[in-house]
Amino acid sequence: MAMNVLAVHRDTVGTEQAAGNSLAAAYSVGVLCWLLSAGVAAKWVSTEMPPWALCFWRVLIAFAILMPIVRRHFGDMVALMWARPLELLLIGGVGLAICQGMIFVGLEHADATTAGIIIALIPIITMILARLMLAEPMGRWQVIGSILAFLGIVVIIIKGSPAALMRLDFNPGELWIVAGAFCFSLYTVLLRRAKFDMNRLALLVLLLGAAVLTALPFYLFELFSDERSTLNSSGLIALAYVAIPGGAVMYYLFNRSIEALGAARAGVLLYIQTIFIAVLAYLILGEQLQRYHFEGAALIIAGLLLIILLKPKIKAEAATA
Repeated sequence: MAMNVLAVHRDTVGTEQAAGNSLAAAYSVGVLCWLLSAGVAAKWVSTEMPPWALCFWRVLIAFAILMPIVRRHFGDMVALMWARPLELLLIGGVGLAICQGMIFVGLEHADATTAGIIIALIPIITMILARLMLAEPMGRWQVIGSILAFLGIVVIIIKGSPAALMRLDFNPGELWIVAGAFCFSLYTVLLRRAKFDMNRLALLVLLLGAAVLTALPFYLFELFSDERSTLNSSGLIALAYVAIPGGAVMYYLFNRSIEALGAARAGVLLYIQTIFIAVLAYLILGEQLQRYHFEGAALIIAGLLLIILLKPKIKAEAATA
C-alpha cells in the first residue's frame, strides 16, 4: 500500500512538473514572439526603404516561408478561398497590409519608442470596437480605463505640451501609427466575427496572401514615385530581419503561443513588446525616453489595469438570473 501511495505521489508530482514546464515554455514562446516583432529594424531601414516596399516584401517573404508548413491543409485553404474570397481579402488586407504600411509610414517621422507605446493601445481599441460591432460587454471601469489610455496617447502626441494641442502641432508620423493600431484592432474584431473554421496557421497564410495582394498596388505606386530603390548591406540585413525573424518566425510563434496559452493570455503579452522596443531603441538607435513618454505610458498602464483587473460582471449577472 505504501509503495502504491508513493508511486501515485511520484506520478502526480511528475505530471505537475511537466505541466509547469509546458506552461513556462509556452510563455517563453510568447515572449520571444514579441521580442522578435519589436519594430526597431523597421525604423532602422526606414531611411533607405520606402514603407510600402518594406510592407510588401515582409508579407510576401513570410507567406513564402510559411506556405510549405501548411501544405497538408491546401485542400481546406482552396475551399475557403472559393467560398469567402472577399472576406479574406478585406481582413488580411486591413490587418496585415494596411496596418503595417501605416505603421511603417509613421516610423519615417516618429521614433520607435513612441510607436511602441502607441501600439500598446491595440487591446483597448479592440475592446471598444468589439463593443460597437459585436455587442460584447463593456463595463464602467472599461470605459474609464479607455478614457485614461486615450489621454495617455494624447499626452504622447502633444509631447506633454498643451500649447501643441491648441496649435494643432502634431507629429504626422504618430497619427499614422495610431491609424495603424486602429486597423489592427479592426482586423482582430473582423476576424473574430468571421469565425473561419480552419487551422490557425493555415488561415494566417491565406491572410498573408491577401496582404500581399493589398500591398502590391501601394508598392508599385511607390516604386514609380519614390527615389529610394536600392539598399546597402545594412539595409538588406534589416529587411531580412523584418521579413524572417520579425515576420514569418514571429507569426509562427504567435500561433503556437495562442494554441498553448489561449488568445487572452497570449494577447496580454503584447504589452511586453513596448518594453522591448524602448530598450532596443535605446541600445540600437540611441533614442532617449522623455518625460512625456513616462507620463503617457503611466496613463495607458493605469487604463489597462482597470480594463484587465475590473472586468464587467454582465455575464455573471445573466447567468444567475
